[in-house]
Amino acid sequence: MDLIPRPGQVVAAAGNVARVVLRGGVADLRGTPRTLIDEGPLRQLYHYRPATTVVEHGDPVLLVTPPGVPGVCYDLRRGCSLAERLVTDGHPTYQVEYGEVRFEDRDLDLNPWVSDVLPAAVHEVSAHSGGRPVHLVGWSLGGVLALLTAADGPELPLASLAVLGAAVDLDQVPLVAPARPLLDPTQGTGLTARGAQVLASLPLVRWASGHPAVHRLVAKPVAVGTRLDDTEFLAQVEAVDRFTAGMRAYTGRAYGQLFHRFIPGNALASGSLELGERTISLAAVDRPVLVFAGATDGIAPLPAVRAVEPLLESSPEVRFEIAPGGHLGMLTGREARSGTWPALEDWLAQWSSELPPTVPAEAATIGTRRRRRHGSGASRALST
Repeated sequence: MDLIPRPGQVVAAAGNVARVVLRGGVADLRGTPRTLIDEGPLRQLYHYRPATTVVEHGDPVLLVTPPGVPGVCYDLRRGCSLAERLVTDGHPTYQVEYGEVRFEDRDLDLNPWVSDVLPAAVHEVSAHSGGRPVHLVGWSLGGVLALLTAADGPELPLASLAVLGAAVDLDQVPLVAPARPLLDPTQGTGLTARGAQVLASLPLVRWASGHPAVHRLVAKPVAVGTRLDDTEFLAQVEAVDRFTAGMRAYTGRAYGQLFHRFIPGNALASGSLELGERTISLAAVDRPVLVFAGATDGIAPLPAVRAVEPLLESSPEVRFEIAPGGHLGMLTGREARSGTWPALEDWLAQWSSELPPTVPAEAATIGTRRRRRHGSGASRALST
């Protein structure tokens, strides 16, 4: 709002305040309609239902949720939902979630997601869509899991991968790199390292360590107070607040492995990761890969994400895009509607097969393997 609000701004602000008081908010937080089509240990697979006027076409899209993160990351609110956008445009759209991690699951590591949860979801999505190959779309740690799953399962019916905000070289993450000596079991006693992990897992410490969130907490009342006439801004604040409230901490060995594997050893920066009794190499990914980095992402900065490009040696094409917004904003912020999403849809159209749905999954997969790769690895920034 202007320092001296115009009449139109006053009316808009009054309307927004009334909606907050009478309806609890201005955002439309209804989820995009979906149906549970499969479930198993740590796996709940949903199919987003298209409207009766929409005909699904092309290869299916599987949205990979990061462990410990609310599934609404892909369906933040009406008008700012990647799932809604894909469904409206006719893409057969699915999402895998994992349910609550219970106390008896405390010894889990990341291996079940790579060896069982995601492969089972891919096979089910392919079968549900008539044997077509699947586009994996993963955000944050979901993108890392998508890459590891593709590398570990070359036989999976995959058409392509798109990863958003997936940090590979954590030495390039300012919020992580300074803490590594404190968390590295090779730099002191195991008790010290373990104590640092426990300390880092405490809610207050985790809250304070994410200093952008602290900044928003202090600045938000001022920002909201000066933008009471901006319905879109207020709706986005409400939706992000709901998402943040639903965050679940990583627990047990999965949380410890993030430190021991991703932080102290920075294993993925070298292109391979020991998981279970095997070593998974990103060089084994033989599908096209679209990589997004957020222009203002402090959790997964551009250099940390771009480090994956030279590691994908077998991919027929690796494309790097700089998207507007931060870690969540690049996925489902207001600017994502004109930046990230159109680029993703162009990618899906490029790498979708032209085969009919009845073609077996194996044949459909072969049909998508066009051996093409950018020689320079040049990136382009997305316009907004």
